[in-house]
Amino acid sequence: VKEIGWGNQIRSYVLQPYKLVKDLRTDVETGNADAVLDGALDPFINGYLKWMNKR
Repeated sequence: VKEIGWGNQIRSYVLQPYKLVKDLRTDVETGNADAVLDGALDPFINGYLKWMNKR
């Protein structure tokens, strides 16, 4: 079953005063926000795949 909705926040980016990117669905987070903004999404993709397998 797919859920389609508007206004669902998936990821939170904090760039000041510290750097943190957190996926709100999977609880995967990293302090390397610059790498994520440059496309390093593997930890988030892997976290999502694990999260989907648990559902």
